[in-house]
Amino acid sequence: FHDNALSPIAATPGEAAEIKKAFRKALADTGLVVPMATTDLAPHAPVITQRFLGALTLALDLHRLQLRKGTTIPYASHLLAVTALVLEHGGTEDQAIAAALHDAVEDQGGQPTLDRIWSQFGPNVARLVEALTDADTTPKPPWRERKERYVARLATAPEEALLVDLACKVHNARTIVRDLRREGAKAWERTGGGRDGSRWYYRALLEAMQGRTSGAIVDEF
Repeated sequence: FHDNALSPIAATPGEAAEIKKAFRKALADTGLVVPMATTDLAPHAPVITQRFLGALTLALDLHRLQLRKGTTIPYASHLLAVTALVLEHGGTEDQAIAAALHDAVEDQGGQPTLDRIWSQFGPNVARLVEALTDADTTPKPPWRERKERYVARLATAPEEALLVDLACKVHNARTIVRDLRREGAKAWERTGGGRDGSRWYYRALLEAMQGRTSGAIVDEF
């Protein structure tokens, strides 16, 4: 409904505003429409701003030609899934932005990409993305070497980064389980460390995060 449709002819501006607010709340309470003015109706709800939309646009652009390893699935599917998990588990907008961009430095440009993230989204997001990056050079160091360094860094990583990292690993683990059911042991070939390396890596990550984070996503991981 347009605001003009809610303005009674004989009401003062203050009365009209109160009527509009009550009307919108009544509609929202029916569950049939989304509130038009969330600041009035849900002051404590998470706020997604244009920064988040900008981060999604940048992430999708940077990774637009990238596919999930050994598949024809757009890599964007992983970025969106990780971002969704972060939001579902109470993440802030900065954490959601970092989730969308968590592989940008590693896979799409290294330090210049991190500088761009700092410029567009601020130092906190850049700090989180940097903490979530296990290599910023091409070619990347060997898989095991990178992962050992990454696990060691988790002890001092910003606490905010841990939720994003867990969301990433949960989505990857779900994908592995799904592929194992479909294809059997062949699915391990798409992981950097194979069966044994992947099992070591996930256990090491969980041990490194022990005591630093908690919640349903930790239980799933």
